[in-house]
Amino acid sequence: MHKELTAKGKATRNRIIEGAAAVLREKDVSIATLDDVMARTRTSKSQLFHYFPTGKDELLLAVAHYEADQVLEDQQPYLGCLDSWEAWQRWRDVVVERYEEQGEECSLGSLVLHLGRSTPGARDVVVTLMRQWQASLATGIRALQTAGHLPADLDVERRAAALLAGIQGGVAILQSTGRADHLRAALDQGIGDLRRAAA
Repeated sequence: MHKELTAKGKATRNRIIEGAAAVLREKDVSIATLDDVMARTRTSKSQLFHYFPTGKDELLLAVAHYEADQVLEDQQPYLGCLDSWEAWQRWRDVVVERYEEQGEECSLGSLVLHLGRSTPGARDVVVTLMRQWQASLATGIRALQTAGHLPADLDVERRAAALLAGIQGGVAILQSTGRADHLRAALDQGIGDLRRAAA
């Protein structure tokens, strides 16, 4: 871990990470260079290595964490407040819109693939993201139970896991084909199954 940074140091480090993320949305991770990041963020090589002493892979891992956080952040405020069927519908629309805008490119997927399983922490980025995402969906399903919209004996974790698997499958197909039909179908089916459980 990094030594405790000052507020200014944290701001500089975050600026470098955000700048690197912007570079990697424009250029493939395999051809993007530290010079590209320095130019985008107006930082010197010494500054860059002050915050990322081991170089490019350390910076890429930080960008992967940033991109993973963005996946969940882009679904707010709806993901954090799935306590009505209307909220679930709004969340569904935001998820579809986000991935349609992203299209066939996935910065996070490219980063994790580039870093590989041998890079400490790379796989954990995705594992943590999926765990947090599923936990948020489970919290939303429990909120519907609390409100009396779903039976108390519903298997919450299984439903949340199935929804997340559907999203990931739909996103993978979108990235392969450029079409969001499967993502829409997976979300509509998952939410529809919840509503049918209510009936």
